[in-house]
Amino acid sequence: MFTGIIQAIGVLQQRSESQLTVTAADAPFLANVAIGDSIAVDGVCLTVETFDATGFTVSVSPETLQRTTLAAKAAAGAMVNLEPALRVGDKVGGHFVTGHVDGVGRVLAIAPTGSSWEVTFSAPEAVATYIIPKGSIAINGISLTVAHCNETGDEFSIAVIPHTYAETTLQFLRVGDGVNLEADLLGKYTRKFLQPQDASVEIDLAFLQAHGYA
Repeated sequence: MFTGIIQAIGVLQQRSESQLTVTAADAPFLANVAIGDSIAVDGVCLTVETFDATGFTVSVSPETLQRTTLAAKAAAGAMVNLEPALRVGDKVGGHFVTGHVDGVGRVLAIAPTGSSWEVTFSAPEAVATYIIPKGSIAINGISLTVAHCNETGDEFSIAVIPHTYAETTLQFLRVGDGVNLEADLLGKYTRKFLQPQDASVEIDLAFLQAHGYA
């Protein structure tokens, strides 16, 4: 489990067909890392297999490479966000993030707004259904708040403050780049619990009242 608060930026490279290396000599958590630890790499939960003072290696399945941006980033030697798994007693500064990517979105626009930035993304249907204004979303592992979105949720924007911009790979994004998206875990469970067995039933005020929610 993660919170989407990035602790370091590393460089992702391909070591073999199924193994990647992450170089992050300045990552503070490397002092306490151990084999078998979980680390979110651009929002993807991966397991440490070997490590030293400069970085670590992980194995990835074909499924992971197909459903995320890791293959393209490893081939390009791109920068990635890093967050070690939560430990008992750690602060939950963002929101609950599992490290299981729901889909890949695209950067549609980047606009400076004073000292901050507004970045607009597209989202596949698997993610769009959970996107709401002021809701939480993990983008490349970063816990962010949806500033606004269209009615279907397949296009949304976030406001990025200077600290987040400087401490994550958001600073390297360009229009057209792919990003790993993970919808809010609480939203997923809420939808599952409320979804009627009959798909033709609409969840409206009358439905909620009949089931004790309003």
